[in-house]
Amino acid sequence: MRERVSNPILPGFYPDPSICRVGEDYFLVTSTFAYFPGVPIFHSRDLVHWKQIGNILDREEQVKLLGVDHSQGIFAPTIRYHEGVFYMITTNVSYGGNFIVTATDPAGPWSNPYFLEADGIDPSLFFDDDGKCYYTGTKPRREGARYYGDNEVFLQELDLNTMKLVGESYALWHGALRNVVWPEGPHLYKKDGRYYLLIAEAGTAHEHAVTVASGTDLKKPFEGFRCNPILTHRHLGKNYPIVNVGHGDLVETQNGEWYMVVLASRPYGGYYRNMGRETFLVPVTWEDGWPLINLGVGLLEDTVEVPNLTPAPTESVPEREDFDEDKLPFRFLYLRNPIMENYSLSERKGYLRMKMSPERISDTVSPSYVGIRQTGMSFILETKMEFTPAAENEEAGLVLLQSNQYHYRFVRKKAVDGDVLRLVKCREGKEEILKEVNLKDTNMDSSEMVLRAVADMQDLSFEYSVDGNNYHTLITNVDARMLSTDVAGGFVGNTLGLYCSSNGKQSSNYVDFDYLMYKNVLM
Repeated sequence: MRERVSNPILPGFYPDPSICRVGEDYFLVTSTFAYFPGVPIFHSRDLVHWKQIGNILDREEQVKLLGVDHSQGIFAPTIRYHEGVFYMITTNVSYGGNFIVTATDPAGPWSNPYFLEADGIDPSLFFDDDGKCYYTGTKPRREGARYYGDNEVFLQELDLNTMKLVGESYALWHGALRNVVWPEGPHLYKKDGRYYLLIAEAGTAHEHAVTVASGTDLKKPFEGFRCNPILTHRHLGKNYPIVNVGHGDLVETQNGEWYMVVLASRPYGGYYRNMGRETFLVPVTWEDGWPLINLGVGLLEDTVEVPNLTPAPTESVPEREDFDEDKLPFRFLYLRNPIMENYSLSERKGYLRMKMSPERISDTVSPSYVGIRQTGMSFILETKMEFTPAAENEEAGLVLLQSNQYHYRFVRKKAVDGDVLRLVKCREGKEEILKEVNLKDTNMDSSEMVLRAVADMQDLSFEYSVDGNNYHTLITNVDARMLSTDVAGGFVGNTLGLYCSSNGKQSSNYVDFDYLMYKNVLM
């Protein structure tokens, strides 16, 4: 029996995974929507241990995100490799549409985008045996959509010299089920002389599924597998621990084994998916010319048998970031294109200095915010900050962020009779102060404070301290279910991070954050 390891392989907001192998090295990318930098890239040697080696879209000239909604921006990416060059293709649904960037080193730098005249979303690339490159994507049926989500998966040749689509486009498939919605996320492969088209269909929520079709001619419609869908959890009910399964990408190991990376969600406290869509791994077996998923089981499991590859463990992600380096770690995220002069790791060594900005996190702007992904159901989030608000409009602290319209802000703020510590709930864009305490009344009116948010599944508590040893509770039993896509809508999972704002007014003030600590715990 081989060892089994935990699934998901990338916990937290890592949706729409795509994978490729180059020799003994594996590379994986996921979508990022309104967050910057865009499209994280990971490396592995054994398919189960992954290290982030960069972010593909790390310059503003590569990705414009100004003013975009949380679930707009960068949709599903695909990564492929051909003759010494890596290709990442994706869609900026808010600016410019489908585009390609390239690199000879997957860690970067990656090129500026080559935008393509291609309708629709979810582009992918396939390199045939003769060296030709083909683009596949999804768009409304060319003969006219009969209903919303009535799409086709189409193919067209891509000239790699000009980075232009050439020749005719061909409709390959419309999905497995009759009247299906959203056949999308296509990936094309070739095995034993046949072409295989793997797609997602039925939307990216509970009905999500992976289906497959095959053909021998890229200019003719493909034939669906009679056993479709090859993977779905929609028939298991909403109490099943893994849901929303779909959007897969296949990879063959150097030892001839096949695996698929796929997105899925882990609801908790009811059918609530605070972490959004995560990346899972599942084995694939070919039988009678078709791929079968997790043979004998047919489902995603919370563990996966390790491939027949030499184990290659990676360093675990640190629970605490002390801001001692010149750059933030790759896992940190800004919202939209950041105003970089609002962030400094050099003005005070060992601190992240964030400058007050008029932008508010409740608007579709670029606020002074930097965060990390929520990766567990129960956790402790903590920071130590040094901050003296100079005006009533200034605030700074922690944010638990689902979107600009759904979040909690745990912030220090100046009031008429002294500084207060306040928990603000923002739901549907409407703000409510759940609890506040005047710091003078607690004899804790120090510029240095430790703020802590504790999640016990869907129950949140917020605590504060001056010395980091003696904590006081501001409020308990705050419902975290609001921070799920099932309440807020959209496609993203939660991020958790540091924030400051002067709320619509100019300010020269700033806040110094000593560290950010995030720890998953078993309550």
